[in-house]
Amino acid sequence: VQLQASGGGLVQAGDSLTPSCVVSGRDVGTYVTAWFRQAPGKQRELVAGFAYNETRKPADFVKGRFTISRDNDKNAVHLQMNSLLPEDTAVYFCASRDSRFTISADPGDYGYWGQGTQVTVSS
Repeated sequence: VQLQASGGGLVQAGDSLTPSCVVSGRDVGTYVTAWFRQAPGKQRELVAGFAYNETRKPADFVKGRFTISRDNDKNAVHLQMNSLLPEDTAVYFCASRDSRFTISADPGDYGYWGQGTQVTVSS
């Protein structure tokens, strides 16, 4: 199983970005796929997850601004990020776990990770 994240970049506060995570080796519609982020000096935190039954779990700090979606044709998961803030600056990682329904906030529960894509938001 491999995950390839892309679509980060340098933007200004208020702008939008849509990182994508293409998954190979498993059906993205079968297992939980999630986005995490890690800012310098901070722990990796769950941003949003997508489960088999299409349950989504956005973190409280992104509700109303970020939307996770699944593209079955491309076997990918996208993270639409609107109204970006400087505090959203981080490396964003996609991850997959061997569960269909439980979107865990613990990075240790995910066995497969992409390489990360940098998102930098200037004020």
